[in-house]
Amino acid sequence: MTTETTPQRSGLLLPHYRRDDASHPPLDSSGYRSSALRHPKRPLHLLPQYLTEVTGPLLGNDRVSETDHDLTVGHDGEPLGERIIVSGRVLDSDGKPVPNTLIELWQANSAGRYRHAGDRHPAPLDPNFTGVGRAMSDDQGEYRFVTIKPGAYPWRNHDNAWRPAHLHFSLFGQAFTQRLITQMYFPGDPLFHQDPIFNSVRDPQARERMISRFDLDSTVPEWALSYKFDIVLRGAAATPFEDEEEDDD
Repeated sequence: MTTETTPQRSGLLLPHYRRDDASHPPLDSSGYRSSALRHPKRPLHLLPQYLTEVTGPLLGNDRVSETDHDLTVGHDGEPLGERIIVSGRVLDSDGKPVPNTLIELWQANSAGRYRHAGDRHPAPLDPNFTGVGRAMSDDQGEYRFVTIKPGAYPWRNHDNAWRPAHLHFSLFGQAFTQRLITQMYFPGDPLFHQDPIFNSVRDPQARERMISRFDLDSTVPEWALSYKFDIVLRGAAATPFEDEEEDDD
């Protein structure tokens, strides 16, 4: 991925990364039905970054509590489902760790239902699971979540449409204007072939970078299985990221 500059009204030339259209999904993806109404119809405009956007509000460790990374605590009881550990590293295009990245995670419960008013899947809600958490990457770019493996769910995109089990990730840099969104899938899922969101990523190697790796070494015996998911922010091995308007399915 290469950089280019865009002149601002102030006369400043602000660098930004050119979109990688060879691997990232098109904004209007024919198989992903709802993108027909969501994708922008006019050319995008870069928002100007003033001193406020560049310097604050800063997202640091003081925004995250000790248990925010554990989606299985904070309720009266244990959530239903298979407890898992998801960990990995946030990396730049050179494979160097990216510390102090705020990582947010959200997901469906083990029955495949989100705690969201718009979720019409007739699966039960779990009173002990809200499905949201967050963590900060450390000095080595490492992060770790404890959660429940989500279930597949129907989503009416096409005939007999079911979404594979997946986790949503949002990553913030040093400010709210620096946000990237992606999804993590689980290895060997039988629903990959019919998921238009997964298949809207045109580069097969880029699709593979959205699939986590089962990691027995990080598994906690008699407690939880573990998956590794490294997130590369840019470059030839970048993790595919979504348009922010498409982050709710």
